[in-house]
Amino acid sequence: MNIKPLADRVLVQPAPAEEKVGGIIIPDTAKEKPQRGTVVAVGDGTKDDPMVLKDGDTVLYGKYSGTELEVEGEKYLMMRQSDVLAIVK
Repeated sequence: MNIKPLADRVLVQPAPAEEKVGGIIIPDTAKEKPQRGTVVAVGDGTKDDPMVLKDGDTVLYGKYSGTELEVEGEKYLMMRQSDVLAIVK
């Protein structure tokens, strides 16, 4: 992939939505947007806000964070580093 985020932006690939809960299959219309994903690419940061995230980090982000993008059939979110709530270890 040839996408390089600028400044303090990160490109996140959202985790797939849950298909089943306790043996019940969830239809597409009822699935919640995932709030967890993997960082695919990061910008260089800004002089006031250095980049803390790196490629491969699993992160939690707000429900309505980021801008949805589709590249080569894959869905991604482009968001600012400040939209990321936590890194999952």
